Amino acid sequence: MTSELTDDPDIPVITPEEWQDVAERSAKVMQEFIANQGKGPSAMDDMVRMSSTFMQAMGQLMTDPAKLMEAQASLWHSYFDLWQATARRMTGQDAAPVVQPAEGDKRFRDEAWSDDAVFDYMKQSYLLSANWMQGLMHDVEGLDPKTKQKLDFYTKLYVDALSPTNFALTNPEVLRATAETKGENLIKGLKNLLEDFERGRGKLAIKMVDRDAFKVGENLAVTPGKVVFQNELMQLIQYTPSTQKVHKRPLLIVPPWINKFYILDLKPANSFIRWVVEQGYTVFVVSWVNPDAEKAKKTFEDYMLEGPIAAIDAIEKATGEKTINAVGYCIGGTLLAATLAYLTAKKDKRIGAATFLTTLVDFEQVGDVGVFIDEAQVQALEEMMNKRGYLDGSEMSATFNTLRANDLVWSFVINNYLLGKEPFPFDILFWNSDSTRMPAVMHSQYLRHMYLENALAKPGGIELAGTPLDLRKIKVPTYILSTREDHIAPWESTYKATQIYAGAVTFTLAMSGHVAGVVNPPAKGKYGYWTNENKPATGAEWLSGAEKHDGSWWPHWEAWLKPLAGPMVEAREPGKGGKLKALEDAPGSYVKTDLRESD
Repeated sequence: MTSELTDDPDIPVITPEEWQDVAERSAKVMQEFIANQGKGPSAMDDMVRMSSTFMQAMGQLMTDPAKLMEAQASLWHSYFDLWQATARRMTGQDAAPVVQPAEGDKRFRDEAWSDDAVFDYMKQSYLLSANWMQGLMHDVEGLDPKTKQKLDFYTKLYVDALSPTNFALTNPEVLRATAETKGENLIKGLKNLLEDFERGRGKLAIKMVDRDAFKVGENLAVTPGKVVFQNELMQLIQYTPSTQKVHKRPLLIVPPWINKFYILDLKPANSFIRWVVEQGYTVFVVSWVNPDAEKAKKTFEDYMLEGPIAAIDAIEKATGEKTINAVGYCIGGTLLAATLAYLTAKKDKRIGAATFLTTLVDFEQVGDVGVFIDEAQVQALEEMMNKRGYLDGSEMSATFNTLRANDLVWSFVINNYLLGKEPFPFDILFWNSDSTRMPAVMHSQYLRHMYLENALAKPGGIELAGTPLDLRKIKVPTYILSTREDHIAPWESTYKATQIYAGAVTFTLAMSGHVAGVVNPPAKGKYGYWTNENKPATGAEWLSGAEKHDGSWWPHWEAWLKPLAGPMVEAREPGKGGKLKALEDAPGSYVKTDLRESD
């Protein structure tokens, strides 16, 4: 890549033709950006909410000038210590760091952040300011709890955005790459940025993974099986047995419809579904439809009746078994809990045991997700969904990514735009970007009844199909798996279910987060988990008396499930021997609707 503007062929310079291409593409992106305004959640509305929150905080701070001056004096004292330490380093002396990155902070892994005195000073200066601002905002008094939660979240979002790692001139890795490639990384980064804006049609759709590296049904979701039933909302997959004998009682998995089911069936090496089949279970999985505007009126009740209830009916036809065990993941677990309460009220005992993976049923404390859910924001979302008929999957993904901005936003800004690299072919990130829509009515009910009203946790708080639900009457054995670093379903909130269900409850806490803590095959020997047979009132009390174990929680769960799964019988082939015929091969057609191509 050369230009008449330079005689050095090794220096990559954008030619006039390329500049014209960039200008034309940028103009098109800007037109699309303007055209998109008013069609979805507005960034301006977010800025207004943030500004209002910070203004309230500053108003409270100004009522106590002495406290503010004390905080400023503390910051200056810390800076003085840093200046002294840096001066000693510059003269060749040893100096202990004044401040260190938090455990797990991956931003400053490059050796230059510690070895180079200038970059070390820059890092520590940022950390001092960031910690000071977060502490100052956290200690603001006179705010209601909701505003205080928003203030903490917005402050972290703000200071994370200002990290020196996010800027080309203050990131040693980017500076090194720029020198080594003579700026080619920045040229590639500009092109990556434009491509992401073009793919998002005026919105920044950060490319998080090499999309050409994976294809559902070819190298993801490849556990053999058949679709044996379908309706408007789901396809039911029955997996081909890999053992001659299987447990008599089938296992139904109800995944979230916020994402696709194949998070539990990624590559064969980390497929939970494949592993369960290998343990000798007849496994069925609900594969939810990716709804469009025609399904705008589908309700939470519809998801119950056409989801797990329909699946239980179909499994009996396929296997002849009247009782199943069930697993629910995330919102799929919330639906499973509602279904169990419904069946209990009907004196229907077709679910013999239930497993809940990172599942909220008490929504009183939902962590940072609550920042995005209040009456004003839900009303605005409802207005937008009612016009469109659904919530766009990319908007849901953007919200969840913001909860872990350093890992799921800024790391890609650095990699894609500043270093000019392509993202890695990571199966979990491919799944994470393969988003789904939410029907307008169902999602509105979910946000209002669960998050705003916490109605599911209240006896009779929710009525489905004319039946009031009471989780406290659920008596089946339950296994609850939570993850300690969960940013979507905080584990101490999921723990509250142990105080609700009337049956025997086994609670297990896994290391890592909402996805990695669940998708943790035993063969990898990663992470660990805690167990405790007692069920004190709070999660903190439970953890203080828990025993830590190395490795995956999967074998611990299977040991719990095995005595509840019945004797061994001849393995069942999907579509054979029962009343249901095979409709198509797994993973079916519903899961293959890709909004990245259709939106």
